[in-house]
Amino acid sequence: METSKVYDVLIVGGGPAGLAAATTLVRQLHTVLIIDSGEYRNAAAQRMHLVPGFDHQDPAVFRAKIRADLETRYSDFVDFRSAKVIKAAGVEGKNHGFELTDDRGKVYKSRTVILANGVRDKVEEMPDGFKECYGRGVFHCLFCHGFEERSCDSAGVLTGGLIQSKQMLMHVIPNAMRLSKHIVLYTNGNETIEADAKSIIPPSSASHITTDSRVITNLALVNDGPKVKITFADGTSKTEGFVASHPNVEHHEPSLAKQLGLDVGPMMDIKLNGPFNATNVPGVFAGGDAATPMRNVMQALHMGGFAGAGCVSSLQQDMLRAGTLYYSQKE
Repeated sequence: METSKVYDVLIVGGGPAGLAAATTLVRQLHTVLIIDSGEYRNAAAQRMHLVPGFDHQDPAVFRAKIRADLETRYSDFVDFRSAKVIKAAGVEGKNHGFELTDDRGKVYKSRTVILANGVRDKVEEMPDGFKECYGRGVFHCLFCHGFEERSCDSAGVLTGGLIQSKQMLMHVIPNAMRLSKHIVLYTNGNETIEADAKSIIPPSSASHITTDSRVITNLALVNDGPKVKITFADGTSKTEGFVASHPNVEHHEPSLAKQLGLDVGPMMDIKLNGPFNATNVPGVFAGGDAATPMRNVMQALHMGGFAGAGCVSSLQQDMLRAGTLYYSQKE
């Protein structure tokens, strides 16, 4: 089924980046369709932080507030669809540049595209029980979470995923040490990571950090968290005040960037040309977790806004050349 309306911009993703992009675009009277799968990386988190005015609030409340503002104040310019985009392609010889197809076969048309579809944490690669603990006792970012668990007797750092290099260890270990009296670095049988960690821990802090290379069989929340019980292959267990860990990630709808021919970096971030977040494909912009290794709500808002401004510039240059720039209420 093919829709007849041609939008100025199709935004894939209704999280902070997509909503910020739409808010920017409608202020310049551009028509926008947000296609939202309803899958959000922080869905498991009961509270979000680092967003002034919404500190310690449910992230769903934050998204709902932005959407309500768009639907109430800018309803002439923005539409929403609940669907998952599974196909994206550029088109030639028509009055639009792109066509997106959802999982029900519906085709949407636009002049430009913003990918703000975020990423998915590959929790299935981590020990059993990780998924159930993630966002409630296992935290990937100790700026986003961890303050409420501060001054616990002991906290864990579980390696694997994106926490394997010395650089990442030097980032996570001090963050965790700031919030806990003692740190245990769990390497889950990886002796190389254990050796790297020992080589970078200064003697002055060595008494506050221990390593544990035993193979982990299970993680489980204690009384609904944030404490986490870690069970090992030898049958023993240890309970930590919280655990810092970061799985590998992949894009939601991971084939879309490839279908559009976008360049993607080693940490699954779409490569952009700043400051307005244009990709290597003209007419395609990106923002939020899908386009940066620095993944948090504030960064997503910033990137979404600039991607929206990039679309505005692209659209208006074309309209200026065509003599169609002035907006008429009859359009």
